[in-house]
Amino acid sequence: MAQPFIQINSQDNVIVALQEIRRGETILINNLQVTALEDIPKGHKMAVQMIPVGTDVIKFGQSIGNAKETIHPGHWVHTHNLQSGLKGILEYQYQPAAVESHETYKTHETHDSRTFPGYLRDGGKVGIRNEIWILNTVGCINKTCEMLAKLAGQQYKDRNVDGIHHFSHPYGCSQLGDDLLNTQKILAGLVDHPNAGGVLVVGLGCENNNIREFKKVLGDYDPRRVKFLSVQEENDELEEGLKLLEELVEYAETFVRQPMPLSKLIVGLKCGGSDGFSGITANPLVGEFSNMLVRYGGTTILTEVPEMFGAETILMNRAENDAVFEKTVHLINDFKAYFLRHDQVVYENPSPGNKEGGITTLEEKSLGCTQKGGTTRVVDVLSYGHRVSKNGLNLLEAPGNDLVSVTALIAAGAQLVLFTTGRGTPFGGPVPTVKISTTTGLSEKKRTWIDFNAGQLLDGRSMDEVKADFFEYITAVASGEVQTRNEQNGFKEIAIFKSGVTL
Repeated sequence: MAQPFIQINSQDNVIVALQEIRRGETILINNLQVTALEDIPKGHKMAVQMIPVGTDVIKFGQSIGNAKETIHPGHWVHTHNLQSGLKGILEYQYQPAAVESHETYKTHETHDSRTFPGYLRDGGKVGIRNEIWILNTVGCINKTCEMLAKLAGQQYKDRNVDGIHHFSHPYGCSQLGDDLLNTQKILAGLVDHPNAGGVLVVGLGCENNNIREFKKVLGDYDPRRVKFLSVQEENDELEEGLKLLEELVEYAETFVRQPMPLSKLIVGLKCGGSDGFSGITANPLVGEFSNMLVRYGGTTILTEVPEMFGAETILMNRAENDAVFEKTVHLINDFKAYFLRHDQVVYENPSPGNKEGGITTLEEKSLGCTQKGGTTRVVDVLSYGHRVSKNGLNLLEAPGNDLVSVTALIAAGAQLVLFTTGRGTPFGGPVPTVKISTTTGLSEKKRTWIDFNAGQLLDGRSMDEVKADFFEYITAVASGEVQTRNEQNGFKEIAIFKSGVTL
């Protein structure tokens, strides 16, 4: 029988239960017998060494917090006896880690010839879907746009496009300053997204973010691909909208899939509903994928800044140069300052679901979360609403909230998103959103939610085997051979970061 626990790093003074360990059960670890002094839930931690009060609890080979009381071997380690050791805003020193660069990879990897079929857009961007997107400048007309999408979907269902979709949001009016600008930047990023062969931008006419003002942020656009409709100016906005959508469908139909190098892939990295296995299975698997894609010359984007707290120095020391290091420091400390401005505890994390799944402190969550970024150099740091411009691993400013951060990843240019989860979620963004379960149990329970099972890593398969299968699966998704669950279910949503005053 396989052992009922895993010790992630030989320096760890806790193990993770792969199945419930009952009180009185004895395990053998490092030639020592440890008897459970209480029931240890699946995914949770048990001490295997004496941990004096105030000293570090070690997991992943790193401190995940301090013991609130002396913890004896065999004790359950969780919120009752473990607390975060993180404090306030910090100063950092750049200590570059010995990490291979993309250029080094290319000297001993011969991946450049591998391709996938994608849609080449004007300007050299590549889409993995050929859809029509309807975007409203203001929340007042969500239902109008929803009706347009429904009518157009019925009218053009037999045409050569992958779907006609609208993404509702409540913003675009009664916003001021940076708050309004953030809304405009996110919408502009979506307008510019290559998965959309055509985009209809719909405005009301009297909003702060009216079409005239929005165009200032949008910048240059192709009038064949992007159309505008101001509904207050039309006698029948649905009739006019359908005419414009007909033109967009005709334009989108001129695109066909053609071989594209994997260096054209941009993939967003996200986790949600993490559990005690996230840092053992799904997140390391995605990290291996990120490494592989970067070796092909591709791009990955890691976000959720509050879930970098406690593991930020790992990312900082992988910065490509001093400038990227400084940008990473600002990314972290500016987000901490955002919490403090609102009189909130900087380290008020993990969530109740995380804790139920076995995660106790933010350090523990972050050390698992950041594994999605693999081990390559950080080549750039992007502000919220900005778009990726450098191939390789990028960091992006956005909160941990699932919908907000996934939307930010897509607006930054991600053609698909890898979403790891230990608890499960049905949602998806406007692009294929690949849900990756941490355990086989979740994958089997939520078959209509989960796309790939990283729990195979707990079932005896090696990382090399699983990551090879995963890379082939993602290539099939990018090629249009496979639809993700969110695509099959029609679950495509956006959310925009709200940080300012509403009039």
